[in-house]
Amino acid sequence: MSEQTPQQPAPAKPRNRRPLIIIGAVALLAIAGWALYYLTVARFRVGTDDAYVDGNLVRLTPQVAGTVTAISTDETQFVHRGQVLVQLDPRDTQVALAQAKASLAETVRDVAQLFAEAQRNAAALQTQHVQVAQANQDVERDRPLIALHGVSQETLQHEQNAVHAAQAGLAQAQASLAATRAAIAGTTPDTHPRVLQAEAQLRAAWLAAARTRVVAPVSGYVVRRAVQLGQQVSPATEMLAILPVESMWIDANFKENQLAGLRIGQPANVSADMYGSKVHFHGKVLGLTAGTGSALAVLPAQNASGNWIKIVQRLPVRIGLDPAELERHPLFLGLSTDVEVDVHDQSGAALSKQPAWPAVLNTDVYESQEAGADQAISSIVAANLGHPDGADGQALAQQDTHHGKRGHL
Repeated sequence: MSEQTPQQPAPAKPRNRRPLIIIGAVALLAIAGWALYYLTVARFRVGTDDAYVDGNLVRLTPQVAGTVTAISTDETQFVHRGQVLVQLDPRDTQVALAQAKASLAETVRDVAQLFAEAQRNAAALQTQHVQVAQANQDVERDRPLIALHGVSQETLQHEQNAVHAAQAGLAQAQASLAATRAAIAGTTPDTHPRVLQAEAQLRAAWLAAARTRVVAPVSGYVVRRAVQLGQQVSPATEMLAILPVESMWIDANFKENQLAGLRIGQPANVSADMYGSKVHFHGKVLGLTAGTGSALAVLPAQNASGNWIKIVQRLPVRIGLDPAELERHPLFLGLSTDVEVDVHDQSGAALSKQPAWPAVLNTDVYESQEAGADQAISSIVAANLGHPDGADGQALAQQDTHHGKRGHL
């Protein structure tokens, strides 16, 4: 039986490592790409989704108390600057205005009488001067006649008494003239303090009557209406809330470990959940609040207990938006947004004493409330002085001064 030779094992086929090499190369490229992206882009961007739309919410309250008789707007409606939104019952203020007009007219007449009294007292003073002079002449004429028995002693005594009486009347006239002059010194009937005070009271009544029409201080959308028809309101009653949508911003709450590179003026990219990722708003950092949200809360957290756990704090950062983009895609108060800030530029400051945007807010709708008051006052004053421009009053004052100078001669 012949011996059989053992079979040799077949040589192993070489393993195909090409897929592993490809995967490794792709991984290396991905890591390199991410490293390059991080070094050039990602490390210069900080973002947060804890960001919300905020704006100037104008809370409208009445300037005078009254009863609501008409409401001309409601929530979601747009109102224009200066538009009458709420009407209060004007009858009480109209009565007060009529009383103020009558009081001004009466005051003007009383003051005009003061000027007339000054003229009368000046004339009376001149009369007393004449009487004193006449009495002195009578005494000087009759005194030498006593020795010649031309007049009696009794007659001379009466004449001397007349001199004393005339001198007393002169002193009284001088005092009366001084009193009336003190009451009108340096004024005319239409510039007398009593007249000016009555004019101020009329202006106050005029403003109260005009303020029964509650107007919108800004243009915007009514987001809240709390006033009701027939409601008794006071200056502390909030009736409406108006939101001017063209002046909105973002309050982005960044973590404290993201704040090192944030500077005022850095560009920001904002996307709102309302519009999705297709709409982007371009803004910039306007300022960093000098306190975290928890520290500025009404009831700040107290961490004095023994089981204290560190919690990453967040700091509100204001992001300004482009008004043109806001007009195309309006945002509403409280909407959620995503914010990403490019921190390449480090030339700005984290806190600045100079404002980064104009924060001045103003309205001129209340200036027209006094319109017509000056004309009404001028008409009342002129009608009760009997002249259109007050020239007669100035003439009275000049005549009084002239008579006064003559009285002291």
